[in-house]
Amino acid sequence: MTNSGSLRGAVYGITAASIWGGMYVVSDVVLHTIPPFSLLTLRLIIGAVILAAILLRQGQLVLPRHAALRLLGVGLVGFGISLGAQFVGTKLATAINGAVVTSASPAFILLFAWLFLHEPLNLIRIGSVALASLGVLIVLDLSNFDLSSQTFVGNLSLTVAALTWGAYSVLVRRFSAHHSTLVISFYALVGGLLLSVPAAGLELASQPVGTITFDVILGVLYLGVVSTALAMFLWNRAFALVEASLASLFFFAQPLVGVLLATALLHQPITPRLLFGGLLIIGGVALSMQRSAAADVAVEGA
Repeated sequence: MTNSGSLRGAVYGITAASIWGGMYVVSDVVLHTIPPFSLLTLRLIIGAVILAAILLRQGQLVLPRHAALRLLGVGLVGFGISLGAQFVGTKLATAINGAVVTSASPAFILLFAWLFLHEPLNLIRIGSVALASLGVLIVLDLSNFDLSSQTFVGNLSLTVAALTWGAYSVLVRRFSAHHSTLVISFYALVGGLLLSVPAAGLELASQPVGTITFDVILGVLYLGVVSTALAMFLWNRAFALVEASLASLFFFAQPLVGVLLATALLHQPITPRLLFGGLLIIGGVALSMQRSAAADVAVEGA
């Protein structure tokens, strides 16, 4: 992979994670009206329709049955099990627990990339993830983390979410050798519907949709178009362009942007803890990027 490819991959991955970091403000408003799995289903449908229209125009929508089933399975893992477990975990635990536990996804990506993609597991990569992870924990403030028995099931569910998101991201990297990012993204979104639709049906029996306002409609469209179709495509594209162990670090932009946005909207001061944690996150990403660039130069010079 050339330096240009690594740079584009970094831009795509960081942009996707930043979009997700800022989407919670919109989600918080919409979730007062639309229950979680119903909202997830709407997001996936909107995203899938947009990508389907593009693929239909390009004549790439239909795949052989075995290929389609594999990509649907990838989506079931990422957008069905992972996002579903995150919803359940956050509900049974706390929002801060959700942010802390799911920030373990890059570590799982690093491990799966080593196991299944045979990417080298060296000290630089381990140190980069550890440094950025420490930054996230400092930014999120572990003093608010709830380890009581009441949140055990929720924390377990959040761990499943982090684990399966790591598996999903590595699978995207693997299948990118055979399919375009648009194709993978579309089939993955449809695969997520295999779980979100029945979950939404069960949910609506006890949590009906509230009054739909213009703001709610705008919020749903933003989540479907920007946070799902665009951001998922960018995330998948990042994993197609760079090794999974490097792309995993881009995930850390999500909690950093989320905290910065919450701080700005609530007019709270930027604390030394936030600055220090943010610098550690940036340092971890920069360290891994520098190592990747050095490797690219070595390959090109060979």
